[in-house]
Amino acid sequence: MAPSSSASQASVASVAQPGNASSCLTHTSSLGPWILDSGASDHLSGNKDLFPSITTTSALPNVTLANGSQIVAKGIGLALPLPSLPLTSVLYTPKCPFNLISISKITRTLNCSITFSDKFVTLQDRSTGKTIGIGRESQGLYHLTSDSSPAVCISTDAPLLIHNRLGHPSLSKFQKMVPRFSTLSSFPCESCHLGKHTRVSFPKRLNNRAKSPFELVHTDVWGPCRTVSTLGFQYFVTFIDDYSRYTWLFLMKNRAELFSIFQKFYAEIQTQFNISIRVLRSDNAREYFSAPFTSFMSHHGILHQSSCAHTPQQNGVAERKNRHLVETVRTILLHSNVPFRFWGDAVLTACYLINRMPSSVLHDQIPHSLLFPDQPLYFLPPRVFGCTCFVHILTPGQDKLSAKAMKCLFMGYSRLQKGYRCYSLETHRYFISANVTFFEDSPFFSTTSESLPVSEVLPIHIVSPPDAMPPRPLQVYHRRPRVVAPLPFAEALADSLPIHSASPAPALPSPNDLPIAVRKCIRSTRNPHPIYNFLSYH
Repeated sequence: MAPSSSASQASVASVAQPGNASSCLTHTSSLGPWILDSGASDHLSGNKDLFPSITTTSALPNVTLANGSQIVAKGIGLALPLPSLPLTSVLYTPKCPFNLISISKITRTLNCSITFSDKFVTLQDRSTGKTIGIGRESQGLYHLTSDSSPAVCISTDAPLLIHNRLGHPSLSKFQKMVPRFSTLSSFPCESCHLGKHTRVSFPKRLNNRAKSPFELVHTDVWGPCRTVSTLGFQYFVTFIDDYSRYTWLFLMKNRAELFSIFQKFYAEIQTQFNISIRVLRSDNAREYFSAPFTSFMSHHGILHQSSCAHTPQQNGVAERKNRHLVETVRTILLHSNVPFRFWGDAVLTACYLINRMPSSVLHDQIPHSLLFPDQPLYFLPPRVFGCTCFVHILTPGQDKLSAKAMKCLFMGYSRLQKGYRCYSLETHRYFISANVTFFEDSPFFSTTSESLPVSEVLPIHIVSPPDAMPPRPLQVYHRRPRVVAPLPFAEALADSLPIHSASPAPALPSPNDLPIAVRKCIRSTRNPHPIYNFLSYH
């Protein structure tokens, strides 16, 4: 780690990695991220674009690599791997294929401490304790995470608040997303225990994962939900790519919508990825075997693998994904006391967050990053579901003294717009806006009793039966007198009206305007031989 003795002062750079060190240092692949190197005495980089400012001088040292070869530094300057991590006196060496950060030098210049573990490394300011950088282990080297990582992973907020923002992930996934909390042994989240408490699981089975995207797609329909959502949905269907484990979720009002939704999903995959689905795996539900669905699968050459009757284990990927989704929905609804009628928004939010969490099946890779490597993980910072938010009113023509924002309920994220989904209980409308202020520590519904408005409960009139019912009176039959048929309605009405010679007769009222007792006709019996003529009395 000390400078080697030579005619001029030399800096040492080494990268410890299994295999041939010489081939590791001299490969011609593209430059990767910054690497933390305990064997380097100086920072150095071969990428001139990483230097905001660089100075060229003749009094520059030679750099000795791990294989014993020496290269000449062409300049020295400032580099910024992270905004919170400025590196001074970085040597510019065009022939060096790596960007190396000297651990000994950075701890002296930035007064920071570095903590290594088997999967990641954390850099913390010793005076404030603030995390100024994180890194991940890859092939035996610790790479400093670039600034494109989600800001939530290096946030200085409380761990419970970050845990709530991310949709209540498990402790292991939470520590991988926020490495500075790697020392946490447990997480006292009551909502997780209420929403995710399970029995002992069966032993895991080894399963071969698909080798390419959309080689195999799992699907399953969940529902019906006893509570109808705010938009009238009772079901949802999931489509899961076996390669990336990325999940598409669509809400449905009935199972008959499955075929049309699958057609749209198939067209989206073909257009966006220029690839066709090869195999679709589902359970034995009837909606997957309708005539239009079967014809569509045969026409496009899609193999339909279905599980046997009453054997959900054969569709385990989709079944387990539904469990993960419902557990997350239940947890975030209970945490914020949100009424169950908002379960549709909650399950869409849960799917959005789960797609952006590390997956143990993918060896802690993130489904969204695996399928969309060029897109950022979060277009907008995640927020606590069900919290109080204020949406800025952009409608023109507002009064100058009227409110500038509307109090709403945070309902998740938009799929096609860069904005938050918010719901107003006053107007019963959804708003998608980026101009939103959040009160994440203040749930919109403070208690469970307030989670259900009074207007949603129909009053039930309860009639108490009397203690003792009086006996029914004795009924005596009396012979009804013969009813003489009245005149027709029009004739009787005409005879009762006075006749005026000077003025015309007033218009007759419409029969529909008369009382029902007057309009109701009486059925008359014209039997010439009534039955009482044939009875004798003794």
